[in-house]
Order: sequence, then C-alpha cells, then structure tokens
Amino acid sequence: MTQDELKQAVARAAIEHVPSGIIGVGTGSTANYFIDELARIKGRIDGAVASSEATAQRLKSHGIPVLDLNTAGELAVYVDGADEITEHLHMIKGGGGALTREKIVAACSKKFVCIADGSKLVGMLGKFPLPVEVIPMAQSYVAREMIKLGGQPVLRQGFTTDNGNIILDVHNLQIMNPVELETQINQITGVVTNGLFARRPADILLLGTAEGVKTLKA
Repeated sequence: MTQDELKQAVARAAIEHVPSGIIGVGTGSTANYFIDELARIKGRIDGAVASSEATAQRLKSHGIPVLDLNTAGELAVYVDGADEITEHLHMIKGGGGALTREKIVAACSKKFVCIADGSKLVGMLGKFPLPVEVIPMAQSYVAREMIKLGGQPVLRQGFTTDNGNIILDVHNLQIMNPVELETQINQITGVVTNGLFARRPADILLLGTAEGVKTLKA
C-alpha cells in the first residue's frame, strides 16, 4: 500500500470513533482524508470545530457546518494526524503550522484520536524538527533559548500562522522526556506554544500498516 492509501485507511477507521454532536478536526494531509470520509456521514454530526483556516475551508466545501469553539464547548472527540508519535502516544505536531489551534481543540476534547501511517511511529521524538510558534518580536530571544536546550532553531521562511505569528523549527533535539520539555519550552517568554503533544497525548492511535489498521491505546 502507498502512504496515501495508508492515510485513507486510517481516515476510514476513524469514522467509527465519531459520535453524534460536534467534533474537532485537525489539519494536514491525513486530516484532509478524514474530512473527505466525514462528508459521507455528515448528517450524523451537528458540525465541526476546525483547527485551522485551511481545515475550515475544506469542511465548508463538503457542506459540513464549521462552529466556533467558544460556543461549541467541550467536544466528544478530536481527530488529527501527527508528524511523529511514540508508543506512549506522545507526539510532535505542527508541520503544517497549526499547532496552537490544534492544541487548543485537543484540550477541549474528551477523546483524542490520532490517525497516522506507520512511518510516523518512532522510538523517540526529535528526528522531525520541533515547531515552536513565537511572537515575532521574540524570535531572536527564543532562538537563543532553544540553542541552550541543545536545539538548532531555523525560521520557517515565508510562513505566518493563522494567529499572525512565526514558527521556529528546532532541529537536533533528543527528546527523552517530552512532558518535561513541552512545559520547559512553553515557559520561555515569547513562545505561544510548541509542537510537543505530551501533556495531553492522544488517547487512541489508529496506525496504518501493510497488515491493516492497528489500534494502540495510551
């Protein structure tokens, strides 16, 4: 199976975890496949909360109502992909730049279902550069602080988040304790948030493999 076929398989499997009501939807190529599958059962749900403007547009193109999180309240489930994920269901996210809104929607959801192809499962996080959303005037300061933590920060060129901020992609981090590092980076002045999803990991991972979709639970 190709990588795209694996993504489609986990997107279809995620539909089983969609209850009635309002759900949260992530951002990225795998999440896009999920949105396409969601369109087939859109009559079952009342609408969706999007984690990015791009996701909102794709949902609307399928006729799925997009709701504001402040009025939606607590969500039953959030479905999203990952750039890296461990067997403990700690993740790096933010390759698409939507990490802050993704983290907010995940925090407001009772259940977080991660959908990913087998290549995203790793023994230790950090090979994928860690995205850090930063208020623009703090770019140099945050970069210096990330160097102190052993990383090599690189500005994501020509990119602005939906929140009007920049992203530093931090290379060469060996993330032994993702919960601790997530907290440590978030305490740096000027950081909005970082792409470690460890304090609120996924509850379920649907992993696409050549042998079919495997389910891992935290």
